[in-house]
Amino acid sequence: MISRISAVFVILLAGLAGAKADWRAAAKRINITPEKPMWMGGYSARRAPGSGKTTELYAKILVLEDGRNKRLAIVTLDLIGVPRSLRTALEKRVNSDHGLVVGELMLNASHSHSGPMIRLIPGFKAGQPDRASFDRVPDDEEEKYVKLAQAYMRDLEDSIVRSIGDCIKRLAPAQLLFSQARCGFAMNRRLPVGDRFLNSPNPDGPVDHSVPVLQVRDDKKRIQAILFGYACHATTLSYMTFSADYPGWAQKYLEDSHPNAVAMFVAGCGGDQNPYPRRKPHWASRHGRSLADAVEAALIANPTAVKGNLRTAFEYIDLDYATPPTRAQLELKAKSKDRYDQRHAQFLLEYLNVTGSLRKTYPYPVHVLRFGDSFSMIALGGEVVVDYSLRFKRELKGRIWVAGYSNDLPGYIPSLRVLKEGGYEGGGAMRYVRSIPHPGPWAESIEQRIVSKVHDLCRSTEK
Repeated sequence: MISRISAVFVILLAGLAGAKADWRAAAKRINITPEKPMWMGGYSARRAPGSGKTTELYAKILVLEDGRNKRLAIVTLDLIGVPRSLRTALEKRVNSDHGLVVGELMLNASHSHSGPMIRLIPGFKAGQPDRASFDRVPDDEEEKYVKLAQAYMRDLEDSIVRSIGDCIKRLAPAQLLFSQARCGFAMNRRLPVGDRFLNSPNPDGPVDHSVPVLQVRDDKKRIQAILFGYACHATTLSYMTFSADYPGWAQKYLEDSHPNAVAMFVAGCGGDQNPYPRRKPHWASRHGRSLADAVEAALIANPTAVKGNLRTAFEYIDLDYATPPTRAQLELKAKSKDRYDQRHAQFLLEYLNVTGSLRKTYPYPVHVLRFGDSFSMIALGGEVVVDYSLRFKRELKGRIWVAGYSNDLPGYIPSLRVLKEGGYEGGGAMRYVRSIPHPGPWAESIEQRIVSKVHDLCRSTEK
């Protein structure tokens, strides 16, 4: 499984001929394709565990060091998300083992819906065991699949910590180059019909088709690593075999074209974006080819050399929930004929009985990474809708790369517009999140709380 680690891809970049390199870097990839059948994440309709593979799944690591010896470890994962438990564990271990502080670790998941389910329901009190957060597992098999998920996560955590250490040992002179292109298959999926919003193609809805690319080249100008992003769900198809969906195909095509390279996908603000067309297997590879071609265009589109220092800022902020339901409302909802409403109410009642109160806030990660004066990356937790990316690019100075699905997966993060409109991304999906006892939708303060903190952290990294 994860112990099958591929050969290390060490980035040896000399910069321009005769010039002193501004960076040091090293990269590595780890095969994390499950060897045993595991329950899959992303779709509640599945009735059996997934097995086999359509593409491999990888964790990929890029460690960078600037001229002041400040380091950053970027980890990308072909998984549904980054569980809070994984982020917390890695924060502690990379600090104790490798001296990285909280802002020097960035985790991003592609949000593939054809990978293993790794989120579990944690015990509400000390000594209470974790439980399955995935649907339709037979009761007599739940313990088996919970243990498989726990073992998978332990193996993943250990492999990431070891690989970051290995990259640190192999750091070598590097030159970084930044550029952008565009790719068009992402489309807004919130279609207004009367007073509702259907999960259907909306060609008039907001999108972000930008493809930001960070590349590294060796002393012979060969590409050695490619970090690229796109704002779109990885939901081309509901496979029953493990697959990284279109991001996996894009990475594969890039690595086939550049055999020395580690290609790393960073999911953007695609919470309300789907790949279209979809639902047929060939579209995953075709969308992957389309995205890979956009990256190839960016590689030659007059990239800018990244100069200067690396600066990072990371904070957890409290996001408020709207007024939570009362016990009486939950007890009534627990009798609903809608199985998802019923299950959500029962889940909250259980949490209420154990803890005495429902949650009022959620600790939400906001991460800013400034790469010299070339560009800044804003990494936000959860399934962030595209409004945030478009807003930050309007309001912030310089080149801005906005990533979602980073450092945690608390569910959908709507803008105020989407929250008020309602629908799945606006709050309806909260009832499906079983790994976190969300009492209901977010409060209307959500967008301004996030935007204000991003502006604060961006200002702090300008110094």
